[in-house]
Amino acid sequence: MLGAWRSHSDYQSFLVENIQPIYASDKNRVIQFSEALSKLYNLDLDVLKPVLEPYYSNTGSPAKNQPEVFRSFVLMSLLKCHSITKWVYMLHHDDLLCYMIGVSPDNIPGVGTHYDLINRLWLEDPDIEKDRQDSLHPFKRKPRKKLAKNQKLPPRHPGIIQKFVDLALQGKIFESRPEKLLQQIFADVAVRPSANDGILGDIEKLTISGDGTCIKTGGSPFGIRTCDCANKGIFNCDCHRKFSDPDARYGWDSYHETWFYGYSGYFLVTYNEELKSDIPIYLRLVEAPRYDGVTAIIALSEARALYPDFVFDKFIGDCAHDNYPTYHLLNKWNIKPVIPLNKKNKNNSKYQGTIKINENGIPVCMAGLSMVYNGFMKDRNRIKWRCPFATGKVDSCNCKDKCSSSDYGRTVYTKPSSDPRLFTVIPRGSDEWKGEMKKRTSSERVNKRLLNDYELELSKTRGKKRWSFWIMIHSINIHLDARLKKSKFDFISMLDGLLGRVA
Repeated sequence: MLGAWRSHSDYQSFLVENIQPIYASDKNRVIQFSEALSKLYNLDLDVLKPVLEPYYSNTGSPAKNQPEVFRSFVLMSLLKCHSITKWVYMLHHDDLLCYMIGVSPDNIPGVGTHYDLINRLWLEDPDIEKDRQDSLHPFKRKPRKKLAKNQKLPPRHPGIIQKFVDLALQGKIFESRPEKLLQQIFADVAVRPSANDGILGDIEKLTISGDGTCIKTGGSPFGIRTCDCANKGIFNCDCHRKFSDPDARYGWDSYHETWFYGYSGYFLVTYNEELKSDIPIYLRLVEAPRYDGVTAIIALSEARALYPDFVFDKFIGDCAHDNYPTYHLLNKWNIKPVIPLNKKNKNNSKYQGTIKINENGIPVCMAGLSMVYNGFMKDRNRIKWRCPFATGKVDSCNCKDKCSSSDYGRTVYTKPSSDPRLFTVIPRGSDEWKGEMKKRTSSERVNKRLLNDYELELSKTRGKKRWSFWIMIHSINIHLDARLKKSKFDFISMLDGLLGRVA
């Protein structure tokens, strides 16, 4: 059962009470943890209790220090400690770290207690998980064929995106997914408090971007042989083997142009222009060879279910998302797509109209000039385009007399319904399109923060369960960074004020 839960206000009082004497005697020692103290002081874990309670038995010995253990992981991430065993050792030799997570030096959670929390938050049958870990799996060699620069692995199953879109439109998502509780905790502990603080902006008109990233596992791709082929002189066999990370697969890293062994992370992110901060709102870990365009459908479906009070207004993705099923889904959900055209789909167009258009879906006038965007007409669900000469975009036009005698110039209309890929609600090449497209890099910056700033891969973790857990913890810290930037709260300044009043 879930034991006594120290409230956030009680933790704040405990922290101040125990840090004050250390600060008075060794000010520099406390100042070096200033940022971490400020973040932990504002990390309210009271919302975590009702989320966790259903997953603890009503009988048996109560689980102690659950908020403290969770806070311990957050501090581990902040201090870039990648080993739980090493971290517990550090706690036993540093009273300040103990007080920061909310425990006294004689009540430190053990290594097993930390691992127990990770296991409890993963909603997979332990017996099934153990069978998968203990069983033998086929050995797959690293692919030799390399793809072209910036080329991504195509979907392994033709038509799979359309199948997922059909399921999404029926409201069917992966309710039994083992990471569901981790996603819920991240939403309640990080995303919703950030939304309440205005970090996400207008949650009824959110712009989100989606992108995948490569995550290399700490497990070996060669596994452990259990066959006797070596005794027979066969040293290059393909027999089944035991793997420390049986869920890991080979995937193609299009940026570094190399194969990697591990997973693909896919995150939905929003950008705060005022704070210049990139804020993740949804996290998912999938197999390494999974195509981003496939994962995007799952991500959008699960995110909409996770945040029923959020309204996603725009979705920004790279060319991996450029396919008709995705546009159809986004239009059904009233989400404006901002997706560049994939050069490989150049001749894959459904448009059969008489208006001449360029490669970006923009009408071309008689003189061969791109017409000027003049707004989206919601009542008729069409986009209005005007003559570039009449709007002053060009100084002269040889076809003026042939085209239209009106000073207003020729006007044409395109409908997203006739080709949702070419005729997007926000026209390709428009100033609004370019402005929104710049926000796509927010996804890449979140990937960078997880991999570089928080050194995700240095943990050498094995298994989807632990990778998903650490991605959640690091992402919570990204939220704390943004909230601290907005509030400008400083724990040390607060301590100085308290000591001043005491004096």
